[in-house]
Amino acid sequence: MGFFSRFFTRFNKPVNVVVVGLDDAGKTTIMNRIMPQKGQPTEVVPTVGFHAETFDKGSLKFTVFDMSGAGQYRDLWGQKYAEADAVIFVIDCKDKIRVCIAKNELDNMLAHEDLAQKRTPILFFANKMDIAGCLNTGECSDALDLHRIKDKPWHIAHSNGLTGDGIPEGVAWLTDKLLEAHR
Repeated sequence: MGFFSRFFTRFNKPVNVVVVGLDDAGKTTIMNRIMPQKGQPTEVVPTVGFHAETFDKGSLKFTVFDMSGAGQYRDLWGQKYAEADAVIFVIDCKDKIRVCIAKNELDNMLAHEDLAQKRTPILFFANKMDIAGCLNTGECSDALDLHRIKDKPWHIAHSNGLTGDGIPEGVAWLTDKLLEAHR
């Protein structure tokens, strides 16, 4: 491989990111905030099955799979784990009742054969932090028992998908982890 070939392969490294979470957690809204402005739709509709978007961000070429969180589609999540370089798990912080369901889905994800043995970084977005009385990031972390995750890098970030608050910081953490993996 020549110098120029090596030089250019350092840029736009392809990475696959799977975005999961229960229905109405804000996955699509957050994904739209991550994408470059020209690709953002003005209206968000619930995802059926999954939706994929590809875009460049820095030196990475992202393919992001926005997976439906509706119960009948959650089995599809596992079909994307084998090719996942990272996972974004979105938690609806105002939905205190269903946080136990989110924990169950997280447990299933962590035990999945295509993720269990990999050091896939996981970014947790504690979403809808603008709503009074919602769980804070510490309460989300405790409810999901995140501190038990010892074999994967993970980070929990507060977020508001509507305003974009907290999303750039979370994505910056994830980008750093993805770049570390591609060195």
